[in-house]
Amino acid sequence: MLRATLSSLLARKVRLILSGLAVVLGVMFVSGSFVVTDTLSRSFDSVFSDAYSGTDVGVSAKPKISVSEMEGEQVAANFPASAVERVRGVPGVAQATGLVSADGARVIGANGKVITSFGPPQLGGNWTGESDLVRLRQGRGPTADDEIAVNAEVAKAAKLSVGDRVGVLTLAPKRQFTLVGVFGYSGDRDSLGGVQEVAFTDRAAQQLMLGETGVYNSITVKAADGVTPEQLRDRIATTLGDGYVVKTGAQLSDDASAGLKQGLAFFKNILLGFAAVALFVGIFLILNTFSIIIAQRTRELALMRAVGASRRQIIGSVLLEAVAIGLVASALGLGAGIGVGALLAFAFGQLGGGLELAGVGLPAAAVISAFAVGLLVTVIAATLPALRAARIPPVAALQDAATPDRPLTRISVAGAVVGAAGGALLTLGLSGRTGDSTLWTILGGVLVAFIGVALLTPLISRPVVALLGRLFSWSVPGKLGRLNSGRNPRRTAITAAALMVGIALVTGVTVILDSAKSSLAAQAEETLHAQLVISGAQTGPRLPSFDPAVLDRAAALPGMAAVAGVYNDQAMVNGERSYLNATTDLSALGAIYGATATAGTLHRLAPDQIAISDETAAKRGLALGAKVTVQLSRGEPHTYTVSALYPQDALPGSYLLPREATTDFANPQPFLGLLQLRDGVPVGQVQPQVEALLADSPEVSVADRAAYIDQQSGQFDTLLRMIQMLLALAILIAVLGIVNTLALSVLERTRELGLLRAIGLRRAQTMRMITVEAVVISVFGALLGVVVGAGLGTAVVHALESDGITELTLPWSQMGLFVGLAAVIGVIAAVLPSIRAARIDVLAAIAHE
Repeated sequence: MLRATLSSLLARKVRLILSGLAVVLGVMFVSGSFVVTDTLSRSFDSVFSDAYSGTDVGVSAKPKISVSEMEGEQVAANFPASAVERVRGVPGVAQATGLVSADGARVIGANGKVITSFGPPQLGGNWTGESDLVRLRQGRGPTADDEIAVNAEVAKAAKLSVGDRVGVLTLAPKRQFTLVGVFGYSGDRDSLGGVQEVAFTDRAAQQLMLGETGVYNSITVKAADGVTPEQLRDRIATTLGDGYVVKTGAQLSDDASAGLKQGLAFFKNILLGFAAVALFVGIFLILNTFSIIIAQRTRELALMRAVGASRRQIIGSVLLEAVAIGLVASALGLGAGIGVGALLAFAFGQLGGGLELAGVGLPAAAVISAFAVGLLVTVIAATLPALRAARIPPVAALQDAATPDRPLTRISVAGAVVGAAGGALLTLGLSGRTGDSTLWTILGGVLVAFIGVALLTPLISRPVVALLGRLFSWSVPGKLGRLNSGRNPRRTAITAAALMVGIALVTGVTVILDSAKSSLAAQAEETLHAQLVISGAQTGPRLPSFDPAVLDRAAALPGMAAVAGVYNDQAMVNGERSYLNATTDLSALGAIYGATATAGTLHRLAPDQIAISDETAAKRGLALGAKVTVQLSRGEPHTYTVSALYPQDALPGSYLLPREATTDFANPQPFLGLLQLRDGVPVGQVQPQVEALLADSPEVSVADRAAYIDQQSGQFDTLLRMIQMLLALAILIAVLGIVNTLALSVLERTRELGLLRAIGLRRAQTMRMITVEAVVISVFGALLGVVVGAGLGTAVVHALESDGITELTLPWSQMGLFVGLAAVIGVIAAVLPSIRAARIDVLAAIAHE
């Protein structure tokens, strides 16, 4: 039986190649995800190990607000310079150096634009001289407060040379400095992991990066001979007390790496999610392939039963073929995944500023997952055909090779039940009643719903395919293609369902994002009464900001009715972490948004007052006149009195503080400026004057309301393109499914095609017949996907109505484009099968059994 199975597999190796390709592509995505995250993880381990190589012990003050890498930017707390002297006095300390190091030093390049960073921080700190790690390449370190040195990464990106005057944005507005030095790192590196670094004098760094002089935010300590880092750490911790965090250099390196690995794990999970979609689609392809092959081997399998093969042996034979395909495809997918992982790691390194990559490795998780996933997918997909093969009676050896199509009653009832279960799960998840399991409930509902629709597809395929086929029935090849596509509803349904899944997901996501974009635009049109908006595009972890003096100067311009600036920070509000905003003038902000208070009045806030949205106040048990304790990123906790409540979403943010509070913000500069003009004042008259005021704030620009709304909603378009690119793999697998189905169908109908050729069907007509069949199947799958995706997207939009997505937008043009592309896909998928059909030898085909 084993020899017979292997012989059968080798005889059909060409037929099974496309099925294996589906597994190869899915496994490639899975293994590539592990390879890229492993490579990047080891690369960052090396970066942080180098960064802390000269540190035996590191000291910092406990942050005012603790956040993880994925939750936002943690601001290190300041401590007095006297702490450095206390550390120097600890026995076993050979050297202690006070450091200033904070994100947010943005250099303005020679072209007048801010040098951006897509991930790595833009550090500003104090120059502490050369070391084993840091080496000057040109010039010297800064000695005056108007001098800086930059690392070679910054110098190259900004096209700077020693002696240039350079603008730098920090906690303070733009300031000019003289570039006196360029430095690099050991190993002839321009940066550590793409980090951009600017070095000031101690005093300038303290003022510009920490907001006050006479303070540091970390201390690096070298141990004396004979003292271990652990011993020194414990001594320093005892001396400084509970207000400080003291760790060894190895601990600091591990902590920094662990924080970054949280982000890499999130990235890996996204890739694995799209890989799961691709593999799910691949199951349809493999299932269809094995079903067709089993149907073609009916007489062969019946003969095996007749000569003594048991049902168990027949099942084992089919599953053994699946295991062989899974093993080969997994190995090929693993190899391709290594290449894709290396390519993604390289792209990530270049995007991150030239990260020096560790060697591409092969983690055990990649190997295990590749073979586990590949084998599991192929075996699951082959199980039903294997069971069907085992039910073939020996008497079938005396009949034709084709098996009659079975009634659709059972599969249709099963589809209705499964689809209803999927809908119930989806409804439960979208209701928010499942707590921490909400995401998994929604994903499970979508998966089960797809299976239900796939089971129902044979029921609707015959009438729909017949209707679509009539578009091509104006010729004999068209009529034949229409009849062929509808002759086996199950086969057509499985082939179309694979394409349905990919297009349904793309359509559903498009509906959700377009609806969110429309809702945002509608809300802004309705509530935002500012004719001009100052803002910038965020390219890193920090919001772009501008000089707050711009707002005061703008308010003095002729024709200006109201001006309000908005600041943002993270905070602990009555012990709960939250994001909050501050505004220069709550009264002006209320007028610009057309908001009215539900309690109190929207007046300019006093330094000890706070305004809260009514929904947040109800959740926190707060009322007008209540006391609220707020700990911002800097400074000490401050108590505010609730002076006004406003409707949720009527103003930006759930909490609004006065302008005076921004001195303790991580960034004490506004990220948003709103300008309302007097009636009759043209926007074109005032906008150039505001642009002139922003000459020293190159991170932002001023736009009219329509342009601002387009800029904000454009972020959804970027996200949509990324998702569509990742889902393209699933659609590619579906295309392979159409090719495979047609190729096997042509082989199955060899005698029929020979007879058609014999009675006068020309080669071109044969090719046209196969093409019509492919186009009908692919368009059917696309229509099904568009309908299902639009339904899923609509359900999600309705569920998110309370979260602000109030406008349902169906992307009719894109849905039409998907159907049109499906027709093109059908034509492409039919090329090889139609050529093969046209080349059939007529006499040999007629004699074929």
